[in-house]
Amino acid sequence: MDFATFLIQCLNAVQYGLLLFLVASGLTLIFGIMGVINLAHGSFYMIGAYMAYALAPWVESWLGGGFFATLAVGVALSVLLGYLLEWLFFSYLYEREHLQQVLMTYGLILVFEELRSLLVGDDVHGVQAPEWLAGSIPLSDVLSYPLYRLFISAVCIALALAMWVVITRTRLGMRVRAGASNREMVRAMGVDIRLLYRLVFAVGVGIAALAGMIAAPVSSVYPGMGSQVLIICFVVVVIGGIGSIRGALVAALLVGVVDTFGKVLFPAAAGLLIYLLMAAVLLWKPEGLFRVS
Repeated sequence: MDFATFLIQCLNAVQYGLLLFLVASGLTLIFGIMGVINLAHGSFYMIGAYMAYALAPWVESWLGGGFFATLAVGVALSVLLGYLLEWLFFSYLYEREHLQQVLMTYGLILVFEELRSLLVGDDVHGVQAPEWLAGSIPLSDVLSYPLYRLFISAVCIALALAMWVVITRTRLGMRVRAGASNREMVRAMGVDIRLLYRLVFAVGVGIAALAGMIAAPVSSVYPGMGSQVLIICFVVVVIGGIGSIRGALVAALLVGVVDTFGKVLFPAAAGLLIYLLMAAVLLWKPEGLFRVS
């Protein structure tokens, strides 16, 4: 493996890891802070990808916007969807057993998959990247790296920094962290914990949908993509530590490196390496790499 090929694989690993972090960060917020096992979280990623496919013509014809206008409309609709879902369904699950949470969120997966089939069919769809990101950067005489993948990494890094600032440096973040530690104490201090949880859930849905929207041009849009990413994101959450955003970031990057280089160096066992990584981490630190932050 020459240096240019190695560099491409490193960039792919970072880009994939950062994209996983976007999805897993919403999952770890909902799972770690609200105490809800949300099997439907991968469906929000799928919804985002399908919105990138379906909304683009509508946004172009009605709003005259392009790629970023489509992202803005899609994220706004996703946050609204998350707010309504928390109000109608998830708000009743906080005091319920995990089995009831699993059954309801699995039911939501079936509902979303059926709606997806009815609205857009079961075909595989492609999404075009914006023209100004369609080029590539040459790394050698024969190898280059797509600009759009660098754009994905930049968006993920910007959102990771924004989440870190909000959670560690703002009053809202302080309330979120306090609600994760002792929701009854937060409620006793006059904080509307239900509204706080509703906002956290809505933001988590919006982040997952945004990840699906920006990933659509490189991964295509296809049935079952939500369930596929959900499994990997649960691995990320478990490795990083349930409820830890910092842990989700570190774990997502680790998974990205192991998965990317595993497919190159050990293609026959690439599917096992991520789970071996999880087993090794849990043997070393059963609570994950980081505690709730």
